Amino acid sequence: MLLETRFRKVITLPSPNLIAHTLREEKADIVLLDMNFSAGTNTGNEGLYWLSEIKKQQPSLPVVLFTAYADIGLAVRGIKEGAADFIVKPWDNAQLIETLLKYASPPPATPAGHTSREGKEGMFWGYSETMNNLRSLIEKVARTDANILLTGENGTGKEMLAREIHALSNRKQAPIVTVDMGAITETLFESELFGHVKGAFTDARADRPGKFEAAHRGTLFLDEIGNLPFHLQAKLLTALQSRSIVRVGSNTPAPVDIRLISATNKDLKEMVDKGLFREDLLYRINTIHVEIPPLRRRPEDILPLAGIFLRRYAGVYGKPALHLSEAAGEKLKTQAWAGNIRELQHAIEKAVIISEGDTLEATHFSFPDKKASSLPKEATTLEEMEYNMIKRAMEKHNGNLSLVAAQLGISRQTLYNKIKRYEL
Repeated sequence: MLLETRFRKVITLPSPNLIAHTLREEKADIVLLDMNFSAGTNTGNEGLYWLSEIKKQQPSLPVVLFTAYADIGLAVRGIKEGAADFIVKPWDNAQLIETLLKYASPPPATPAGHTSREGKEGMFWGYSETMNNLRSLIEKVARTDANILLTGENGTGKEMLAREIHALSNRKQAPIVTVDMGAITETLFESELFGHVKGAFTDARADRPGKFEAAHRGTLFLDEIGNLPFHLQAKLLTALQSRSIVRVGSNTPAPVDIRLISATNKDLKEMVDKGLFREDLLYRINTIHVEIPPLRRRPEDILPLAGIFLRRYAGVYGKPALHLSEAAGEKLKTQAWAGNIRELQHAIEKAVIISEGDTLEATHFSFPDKKASSLPKEATTLEEMEYNMIKRAMEKHNGNLSLVAAQLGISRQTLYNKIKRYEL
C-alpha cells in the first residue's frame, strides 16, 4: 500500500521460491528482500542465499535487504556480497521510499511527447483529432474534484489516463491509489476498501487502513468497476455519499477526502437496465464521462506508439537503436488491434526480443488468424480440452494471469506450468 503510491507496479511474493520465475517474467527495477522466510528461522542465511541467487540471474539488479535491528551485522555482510543497502525494522516510511527510489534503475530516456514523473512515463496523446479533443477536456476537468468515469475497450489506456488526470490535478502531491475491482474477492471487499481493526476477524492481527484512507486527499482509482457485484455496490455508494468509511470491526466513522476516478469496458447503462448495476451509483461516479477511442479509430498514432515501445524495449533488452522497415510499418497499420495499445505494445516487445539486427521486418510480426482463432478446436483428449480452456480464458482476460487462474480454479504457479507445457 505504501509503495504503490510511488512505483508503477509492486509485486509481492508469498515465497522466495518464486523469485527466479518472477524475475524472468517481469522487468524489475529493484528488489526489497527479507532475510528470514521459514518459521522459527532467524539466522538471516536464507536472505543471503536468495541475494546470491538474484545476483546470479541479474547481477546489475539492485537489492535492498529488509532486516530486524538485531541483524544489522548480517545486513552489512549482505552489502559486501552485493546488496545495495538495507532497511531496519520497524522502518520509517519516508526512509524506505527514499532508499528504494535512490537505487531503483533509472527509466529509459523519455520519448518526445512524453513527460516523466518519478520514473513513470506520462500520457502519449497522439495526433488524432479525437485525442486532441479528449486532451482539451481532460485539462479542464482534471483541476476540479468532479468524479470521472473512463470507458473504453481493453488496452486503450484507462489506467494511464487516470494517472494523467491525477498528475494534472490539485491533488497531485497526494497519492493515487488503484483498486482492481475485478480481482478483489467479495469476502475481502470491505477490508480492502475500508480497512479493519485488530481482532475484526481471524487474521486481523493489527489495525489496517483500507484503500479509501490510503487515498485521503488524493485520488482513488477503481478499475473494472463494472465487475463489482450488485450486493456490494450499496456499500461503495454509502461511503461515497457520506464521504466517510467505517473499518471492519469498528463502529466509528472516519472522514475521507478522495477524488474518485472509475473505469470499465462495460456498458453500465445497459447493466442498469438489466438490474446489474445501481442507477444511483452510476450517477454518483459519472459526473464526467470520458470515452477513450480504440486504436483502430486513431490509425495515425499506431507508428508513433510503435516507436515509443521500440525505444523502451530496446533499452530493456539491451538492443541497439531499432527502427521499423517500411513493410513492417505497413503491416502494423493494417492490423485491427482488437487489444488496442496493449496488444501493440506486446507485439513490439516480442519483435524486439526475436530481432537480431537494427531493423524490425514484417516477418518479425505474426498475428493469429482471427477467423480461425474464433472457432475453437474440437477436443479429442483431456490435454486438448485443457489447452482449449486455458487458451480461451487467456483471450477473455487479455493475458491477465491472475484472472485466468481464478476462472480456472487453479493457482498461478499451476497456470504458469501449464502455459509452459502447452507453449501458450
